[in-house]
Amino acid sequence: MLDDPLITAEQFIESRFDLPEAGQWAELEAGKVTILQPPDLDHGNTILNLSKALADFIQNTELGYACFDLGMMMEASPDTVRFPAACYFLTGNRFEETDKPYTTKIPELVIELASTADRRAIISQRMEDFLGWGVGSVWAIDPQLQEIAVVSRNAPAVTLGQNDILEQQSLLPSFQCPVEKLFAEPSWWAG
Repeated sequence: MLDDPLITAEQFIESRFDLPEAGQWAELEAGKVTILQPPDLDHGNTILNLSKALADFIQNTELGYACFDLGMMMEASPDTVRFPAACYFLTGNRFEETDKPYTTKIPELVIELASTADRRAIISQRMEDFLGWGVGSVWAIDPQLQEIAVVSRNAPAVTLGQNDILEQQSLLPSFQCPVEKLFAEPSWWAG
């Protein structure tokens, strides 16, 4: 495995569906394929709630757009392509990145979910890497702790708990979401 040749982002995308679980949890790190643990139901529930909150914001403000599971090509030669849970673009043509397998365009916001042990172990480094790449802000959501770490290039880091409001007025004016709402089970879930 250590002697496997490095592959490019294009080769990774072409072969991704041949990986376990069709490559859903695979990334390319410095030319090497890495597989993350499949997330649990809390991950999916949090993504559902987050997508609803962002959709409401977009519909009300028409400011930017969100992408889910879009690859971010952060380095080339050797290539690194990471798949955060979501990202948010404020510039460019609306939805221009949506149907791409990966992009080199830097979003203003990256949203990560620390929903498995391996993701929790690397979340701090990933946040640093995204900020170093040029992302303005990173939200790291931990469904287990029911907390959100908000890290920006131009503001001190903040950790929000269930009783707090997720907002970042300098980035998404008028976006507000109670943190507890991101972790709430849908009413149909409980039966």
